[in-house]
Amino acid sequence: MATFMVPPPDPTPWPTLGPQICDLIEARAVHGPGDLRGQPARVDAETRALIYRMYEVHPRGHPRAGRRRFKRVGLSMRKGSAKTEKAAWVLFAELHPEGPVRCDGWREVDGVWQPVGRPVVDPYIPMIAYTADQAEELAYGALLVMCTEGPDADLFDAGLARITRAYGDGKAEALASSPSAADGARTTAQHFDETHRLILPRMRDAHQTMLANIPKRTLADAWSLETTTTYAEGEGSVAEGTHRYAEQVAAGKVHDKTLFFFHREAATRAGEDLADPAQIDAAIREASGPALALWPDFDGQVEAIASLYNQPDTDRAYWERVWLNRRVSSARQAFDVARWRDLARPNVRIREGEPIVIGFDGARWRDACGAVATHIETGYQWPLALWERPTGLLVGHETDPDVWEVTDDQVDGTVADAMARYRVLALYADPPRFEANVAKWAGRFGDHRVLEWYTNRPKPIGVAMRAFNTAITSGELTHSGDADYVRHIGNARRGDLRVLDDDDTPLWTIYKPRPDSEQYIDLAMCGVLSWQARLDVLRRGNWQRPTGKMIIMR
Repeated sequence: MATFMVPPPDPTPWPTLGPQICDLIEARAVHGPGDLRGQPARVDAETRALIYRMYEVHPRGHPRAGRRRFKRVGLSMRKGSAKTEKAAWVLFAELHPEGPVRCDGWREVDGVWQPVGRPVVDPYIPMIAYTADQAEELAYGALLVMCTEGPDADLFDAGLARITRAYGDGKAEALASSPSAADGARTTAQHFDETHRLILPRMRDAHQTMLANIPKRTLADAWSLETTTTYAEGEGSVAEGTHRYAEQVAAGKVHDKTLFFFHREAATRAGEDLADPAQIDAAIREASGPALALWPDFDGQVEAIASLYNQPDTDRAYWERVWLNRRVSSARQAFDVARWRDLARPNVRIREGEPIVIGFDGARWRDACGAVATHIETGYQWPLALWERPTGLLVGHETDPDVWEVTDDQVDGTVADAMARYRVLALYADPPRFEANVAKWAGRFGDHRVLEWYTNRPKPIGVAMRAFNTAITSGELTHSGDADYVRHIGNARRGDLRVLDDDDTPLWTIYKPRPDSEQYIDLAMCGVLSWQARLDVLRRGNWQRPTGKMIIMR
């Protein structure tokens, strides 16, 4: 079974409040919306083990005895594993006026000192989802059922957006994914649901803001919980950031003792064929884990999930992600983001005076605008500039400079600086909305160097896309690892051009996921133009610099 746990199980278990919390859940909580609604909660063995890990505390005699071991917890499981309800059970214990969720001393049991739990004083529990509606329907919706239909309903005053303790302070509330800076300022526990959907910059910023609130209530020993199905590679979601951070911790690249992360997926095997009934059955069972295998008619659920894979209109990459919990790109994703990450060379520096080319693309009033440079000799790329319209900013008209605009000073300054610092042999610019700027650059720096390169020409852009993608696959292209560039590459979706190359190969170009999407792709298009400029310069020849080696490795 493919599981990834950070940190891995310890040879000697830590003290934990988990048993007391599981007892409370089974005695006082109920199941949320669904077939078992209102029935007494039953904590399966896997959920019990996870709760035990979540609530480990430093042992008696330690300088931080009784304090939480983990301040940030992330759980990644396949769709349909009831992870949202399980999170709601935990938050029910955090809100409950008798919830044994913080250490209040020790007792000796069979010669072993065990922590004794107590409730949180004045708890505040924000529950964050990707939209306001989802915030109220996901974990909060399950918690609402527990607090209104369970045996302790008289202990809570519950509404559609807020649940408070009936006899004292403390509350849990549903929040959308872009809470204000003040939201969560006195957090004692918080929950982020379906973090693979938190992909926009404002969502990631909100996540960071909420994490920064955790240390504020030191005495409350605050912590954060994230639950999700795994992410699509390259979308830059909160789930992707958390998983990659856990990988860095596991590899020793980052030192963080406060993180607990658990991920289960169906392992990918050489020669796998999910069209084979036996193989797809085994993969679904592996991704489900032993606890789900005990559910009523689990065999029937496996058959139903497998049948979805065989539907003619199924996005099989999406199917693998949600049902096998595998990190895969969308079927429409233009570039292999995992491969792109492998090509990052952050320690490379290109000295001034080196021969380079530049690709420029973007919008003046909408979306984003940027420029990418390519070192001609090595094929190394890095962004020179990026301007992005702030996410969530509504622009009433395409030409509304009062709302947001990339200015002439910004783009002209970037080009002039690059021309001064490097030996720029070609600048390919998609000119719409910047026609005057491109003409000015050609007049100042020479029309033999500055070229209008329209990206709306089907065959030229299709050929350029194919060349760029080939360079990624072959490893001829490397790059700086810039996070914005990675994000734009991941956002790019493939769109057929209905044009064939000379060898009858279908050509394609890139688009945003939706026309109104705030998942920008402009640096990706800049990279394509910059790479095409490099190919054209190499084809012409006579580009070599007159001096010796100019690449610095640090």
